Amino acid sequence: MFVCPAGFMATRVGRTGKKNQGANQVRTYFFDVNNCQVCPQRQGCYKPGTKTKTYSVSIKSQENQERLVFHATQVFQETAKLRYRIEAKNAKLKTKHGYRQSWSNNIEAMTLQGAITLFYANMERIIKLMEKK
Repeated sequence: MFVCPAGFMATRVGRTGKKNQGANQVRTYFFDVNNCQVCPQRQGCYKPGTKTKTYSVSIKSQENQERLVFHATQVFQETAKLRYRIEAKNAKLKTKHGYRQSWSNNIEAMTLQGAITLFYANMERIIKLMEKK
């Protein structure tokens, strides 16, 4: 059972949401309102006149828990820092250099368009760096 910061234990527990539907289920803890009315820590927790007091906690799926653990690792933090630069470069290629739409249906022509676009973008960067020196 869940215990509130003032030390009162929840009277009952409920679970909402369907299993295996892609959305996380929620565990809801119900508290006795009579305790909340006289609680010294009710400021910001209990609103006068309410009939029920609940606290809900999302139940994470196994995949979601693994993802959260991975997001806390140093490897993910380093990769996330690089992601911004990659996305900015992709956006520039699409908007400024016309990489959004293909010239042709032919796979060789698409490959050629990609090579030319990337070559042009790299040459533009090299020229800009040479001008700075």
